[in-house]
Amino acid sequence: MREGLIETSNTDTNTGSGPSGLSAKPTWRDYLSLCKPNVVALMILTSLIGMFLAVPHMVPIDILIFGNLGIALCAGSAAAINHLVDRHVDIKMARTFNRPVAQGRVSPQNAIIFAIAIGVLGTAILVLLVNTLTALLTLISLLGYAFVYTLYLKRATPQNIVIGGLAGAAPPLLGWAAVTGTVDPYALLLVLIIFAWTPPHFWALAVHRKDEYAKADIPMLPVTHGIRYTKIHIVLYTLILLAVSVMPYATGMLNWLYLLGAVVLGLGFLYYALRMLLSKATEYSMETFKYSIIYLMALFAIMLLDHYLYPVPKAVVLQF
Repeated sequence: MREGLIETSNTDTNTGSGPSGLSAKPTWRDYLSLCKPNVVALMILTSLIGMFLAVPHMVPIDILIFGNLGIALCAGSAAAINHLVDRHVDIKMARTFNRPVAQGRVSPQNAIIFAIAIGVLGTAILVLLVNTLTALLTLISLLGYAFVYTLYLKRATPQNIVIGGLAGAAPPLLGWAAVTGTVDPYALLLVLIIFAWTPPHFWALAVHRKDEYAKADIPMLPVTHGIRYTKIHIVLYTLILLAVSVMPYATGMLNWLYLLGAVVLGLGFLYYALRMLLSKATEYSMETFKYSIIYLMALFAIMLLDHYLYPVPKAVVLQF
């Protein structure tokens, strides 16, 4: 459900017998690692803020709890499927080498059972305790990441993260729909921001891990077109992101505080991207990657602050 909102580190710290055996008994940490908790946490942050932006005051507490719980479970399900499908690739890469399925601590059978169980549970929570629209959108996002991206796009095209990034951009829309039961153009603007953010965010990491992706035969942009070409595209997509990020102000969704934050954060991102472009090989790639995460968290936090300090009238335009 989101290679775009990618994990900053390998959260699995257990050691195992390796991919050839199952001598190490899985622990609850292994199953938690299957869910990519760092990624899900960032997703839930954007989902949560999407909820608050959808209403002028407090989000109903039941929607706040069950909406984010259902979305998190479905996201974890998609992540577990990613672990399962990519287990033979993960073992070839330092960043993912110690994942529980790749190392054999969690068997493929148990991984798929776990993924189905939490996916069904998450969907049921959304259908029964939130609304059907949110459940449907979340399911589409889950399937988009777990199957369309992981099974096909990731290995089919160097534009995989651009096309597949839409699934990872969905959480603000899911949060908004959970509160209102609608698809609103303003919610789609939030999706567009994350969609534009995903390529420069992920490609910065891909530049740093170019040799590993080449070894795993994954056609990431630095592997197929080279590091210089990728750096240029990081700068171009950062410029696109900067333009897209001011749209909530231009459309009247948010006010001047957000505009100031978006411009300052966007120029900071552009600085990192340009510094990376002008540097040698992989230098500054991880600094750019880390800043991209700070950028997204800070941008959404400023959205929330602006929303409550300087409220502007909004009307729901699209309803289902």
